[in-house]
Amino acid sequence: MSATSALGKAADSPSNLSVPSGLESRSAAGEMTIGEMAREFGVTLRTLRFYEDRAMIHPRRVGNARYYGGPDRLRLEMILKGKRLGFTLAEIGELIGAEDGAAKTDFEGRLRPAQIVDQLDHLERQRRDIEEAIASLKATHERLSRQSGAPEARLAE
Repeated sequence: MSATSALGKAADSPSNLSVPSGLESRSAAGEMTIGEMAREFGVTLRTLRFYEDRAMIHPRRVGNARYYGGPDRLRLEMILKGKRLGFTLAEIGELIGAEDGAAKTDFEGRLRPAQIVDQLDHLERQRRDIEEAIASLKATHERLSRQSGAPEARLAE
């Protein structure tokens, strides 16, 4: 038997294609690698590692590889939702807690009415501050544009 035909038979043999212990296929275990998780949620690998360091997500580790299951995906969804709503990571951590299989799987379902009111007040203050900063910068830009007389420096409305 030639070397190439022996290699072909070995490659075709299912018994020779065993997966090392602890490295089940992602689809069979319903898990994702760190790269797949990052792509799905539009975050960086560094972000996922950061949340893991803060014990907000808990991937299964096999050597240096990280495998994220359903609970991690759910927790990341809640973390990102909390960030979009303007909560700090400390507040988000308190809201989602340490458990993996929570009854309330949506971030908003975990909020108390007082937290919602406080967050709305906080965001309204931020909006006022931003609007004041924008108005101030526009006025400064307009004043400087008039002083220089440069029409190309005018702010697009």
